[in-house]
Amino acid sequence: MKPSLPLRVAAILALVAALGHTLLFLTYRPTHGPDEIVVVNAMQTHIFSFGGFLHSYWQLYFGYELFVTISCLVACAILWQLANLSTTNPLAIRPIILVLFLGEVATAILMFKFFFTIPIVVHTATALCLALALVALKPQSAPAA
Repeated sequence: MKPSLPLRVAAILALVAALGHTLLFLTYRPTHGPDEIVVVNAMQTHIFSFGGFLHSYWQLYFGYELFVTISCLVACAILWQLANLSTTNPLAIRPIILVLFLGEVATAILMFKFFFTIPIVVHTATALCLALALVALKPQSAPAA
């Protein structure tokens, strides 16, 4: 298998993660009863000083969500570029893919611990794609003399 294929699939999965995070957050409405409504209202209305700025928990939550979206979009672009480089300079990109793989493994573990099925599947699949790319980029042994 050429390494460009799992890298492109990983790039598409990063795009799916960006879209999923953003759409889920922007369309969020409390639907789990009155206790959830109280919590969300408190997050939106309680203002406090944090790092020298006045914010609500909801503003911090919203800002972090946008940060996650941007991070996923950046990962998508990087993975797409790495797929292009995999044909011209495969050994040079292995360390980059290894770092991205380790990051996705850590993210998948966090998803298992704190989130739900869809992001678990997306980030586990992304880690698997990066593992496949690493295997496909494995240095070939030199022919015997």
